[in-house]
Amino acid sequence: MGSVAPHPSPHWRIWVDETPSPGWANMAIDQALLERAEQQGESWLRLYQWAPFCLSFGRHEPAGRRYDSQRIAELAVDTVRRPTGGRAVWHAHELTYAVAAPSLQFGSLRAAYIEIHRMLADALCGLGMATSLAPSVRTPTLDAGACFSQPAGGEILDCGRKVVGSAQFRQGSAMLQHGSILLEDSQDIIRSLMRGAREPDPSRGVQVPNSSISQRSLQARDVAGAVTQAAMDRWPGNWEQVSGERSILPGALTHCARFRSAAWTWAR
Repeated sequence: MGSVAPHPSPHWRIWVDETPSPGWANMAIDQALLERAEQQGESWLRLYQWAPFCLSFGRHEPAGRRYDSQRIAELAVDTVRRPTGGRAVWHAHELTYAVAAPSLQFGSLRAAYIEIHRMLADALCGLGMATSLAPSVRTPTLDAGACFSQPAGGEILDCGRKVVGSAQFRQGSAMLQHGSILLEDSQDIIRSLMRGAREPDPSRGVQVPNSSISQRSLQARDVAGAVTQAAMDRWPGNWEQVSGERSILPGALTHCARFRSAAWTWAR
């Protein structure tokens, strides 16, 4: 796939966050990165995981109508509502990426969506996957089920199977795009948390088989390394590897209460 360089050549900060965090903390950090992109013109690529496993809802998703909040509470399933759009994702056997940058760096939001997916496709192709981008189709509605139930145009497929789910949000002059790169497919667990469902207990992952995404097992560390290299290859600029915590923590702390709040998570 041809490279489309962001404009202009920026100073990129890449943060491979090796400490999995709760959903509320991950979303607070991503929101803080978006604010830094807007207020200071910074460009970030963050790669991270979640602990405990977490069900995330899209910003406008009707979670209260679709999902059984009482059952979710009884099973002590962690939940959070993302600052971005899209539909529900089960964050377990996956690696999450986040790109926060000035919007003009990629052009339009659609251009950013496609270019970031091309970068990720390059990374997964380098790990032996037969990646392609889904053809343009009508965007699934919020009532169409979980994020991985069907691909939207421009999303990443491996042999026709959706393996990356992404969502965006624009704030002022900056954009945030983050998404889940599946290592194993455990997304079926989302169906057990929908209203009226009585399927296997999601707190016991052994009851829900996880199928390998590719012919060989993918490890989060390998995927993080491949994404890092693919981004550096496609996007010219100065690249700095950072830990992030010290500079990001104050901004993230201002958002923690919102993302921990049941009023925010179950607002719709």
